[in-house]
Amino acid sequence: MTKVEAIEKVMLDNGGVASLSVIYDNICKYYPLAKESKDWEAGLRGVLYREILNNRRFKKIGLSIYSLIDYKTEDTPKSSDNIRMHSYIEGICIELGNFNNNLTYTADPSALYRDNVQLKNIATMNEMPLFSYEGIVNEVKRIDVVWFNKKGYIFPKNVFEIVDSIGTLDGAFKRCIQLHNFNTKFCIVAPEKHHDKFFQTIDLELYRPYRDRFGFINYDEIQELYDTTYRKNKLESKLFIL
Repeated sequence: MTKVEAIEKVMLDNGGVASLSVIYDNICKYYPLAKESKDWEAGLRGVLYREILNNRRFKKIGLSIYSLIDYKTEDTPKSSDNIRMHSYIEGICIELGNFNNNLTYTADPSALYRDNVQLKNIATMNEMPLFSYEGIVNEVKRIDVVWFNKKGYIFPKNVFEIVDSIGTLDGAFKRCIQLHNFNTKFCIVAPEKHHDKFFQTIDLELYRPYRDRFGFINYDEIQELYDTTYRKNKLESKLFIL
């Protein structure tokens, strides 16, 4: 069996779609020598890119998600579906973190991102590192998405709380400020209708000292950022082959 056929088998096992991590973890089932080379991961990506460039077998449907060429992608969740939208936005934050060369963690690993891909299939960390006191770490474990630096001692660089219901905003703020002693940026991702409430809350005496640490981005904006990044990466993947 060739590497191309092995990748295809992994995708078939996963409903016709797979993240890079799923391919990496399962390729040896069908191609036992896949990891013998020092740069085996780059080699597998090269196989994917060449097939995609020639419109054969595979297509790229996300920053780190690939599918069989005839696979029909899942529609974007409707904003009214809070449960699906929550995990979908978490997935976008994780993929963007991976793309920007961060380690990524999520509090919801079993949640469905999209196209039969769970958040654990794209997050690069299964466990929260013990970067501080146990009480702080245990609280940070509940944050939706955390980006950690790769080099040196591992600390949280950016955290993202997905606030689909305004009733969860206060809890999101409190979890973030557990990290006030670290050089961490806090981001609230929410529907635009929560924009005014975000600024009203951040101006409360409790949170005002941390006002400059927090940012707000709405669902449409982070989707636009993801789409722009995806298009740029897709073009760069083609240039890699030429």
